[in-house]
Amino acid sequence: MASRILLPALLLLLCSHCGCAARSSRGGESGSAVKFDFSPFLIEYKSGVVKRLMGTDRVAAAADALTGVTSRDVTIDPATGVAARIYLPSFRAATKVPVLVYFHGGAFVVESAFNPIYHAYLNTLAAKAGVVAVSVDYRLAPENPLPAAYDDSWAALKWVLANAAPGTDQWLSQYGDTSRLFLAGDSAGGNIAHNLALRAGEEGLDGGARIKGVALLDPYFQGRSAVGAQAMDPSFLQSAARTWSFICAGKYPIDHPYANPLTLPAASWQHLGCSRVLVTVSGQDRLNPWQRAYYSTLKSSGWPGQAELYETPGEGHVYFLTKLSTPQAQAEMATLVAFINRDD
Repeated sequence: MASRILLPALLLLLCSHCGCAARSSRGGESGSAVKFDFSPFLIEYKSGVVKRLMGTDRVAAAADALTGVTSRDVTIDPATGVAARIYLPSFRAATKVPVLVYFHGGAFVVESAFNPIYHAYLNTLAAKAGVVAVSVDYRLAPENPLPAAYDDSWAALKWVLANAAPGTDQWLSQYGDTSRLFLAGDSAGGNIAHNLALRAGEEGLDGGARIKGVALLDPYFQGRSAVGAQAMDPSFLQSAARTWSFICAGKYPIDHPYANPLTLPAASWQHLGCSRVLVTVSGQDRLNPWQRAYYSTLKSSGWPGQAELYETPGEGHVYFLTKLSTPQAQAEMATLVAFINRDD
């Protein structure tokens, strides 16, 4: 069950022949011809029906016996249905603790903040890092193509800041220290975290708040052409371009900075609105050339913050979500925890 739940981002980004294409030759359970086959994630039919093939399982918020973390769900925007799950560790420090806003992966088309795998991961992260964590449930493509996920996540970030004020959300206002505000996300969620940090630097945040750190966990970055010395299968690049167009309904080319930050103007890197960035890379992730190039470009851009790169050899894209108890995943978790709790 666990491997099936988390396969969306994994298969999309590791498989060069994922079968993603516009097809109309075969029908489906809906009785309608297929408009776009994004297997194994979803199929969109010409009737407008979208059938998700994975990532739909959910688990209720609750007190977690293993970690001692308690969670509850909140509505961010009733009009759009954007919501979040807040995690509170059992330890109640005398002083307030960092606030972590997390964005799930899933190629922008599947998964949710309420997925069992993400629920387990956020319980563990909140307990080990000692943070109030807010896991955002943004709207998915193709029903809500990009930039909906970016706008929803921005609205959630603003909600967190507004509800950390006295007399608002009990957990955030009582325990959350927004002067130690972090963003994090895996795969598509890492893409979101980067783009939100850039927007925060350009537009500013309410009340003069500033993001202390951003953790990009195997982030979903890619482009039309291969980067670095590593050869890239042309069919992989072509498939990536088609699926990106599906995700954003053709609004942005794959070399738009949303997907490929390497195309950002040099001056734009200066606007990244945080003090520190952690980029994680998995050795068997086919996106790792873009991830490494992101780190190198950021380091050489003149951006005044601190950038870190953490690599795990021999593992695939976002392996740490489904292998949470392995030594490799525990070491990566320890790196993330240290990144959040470091004094500087």
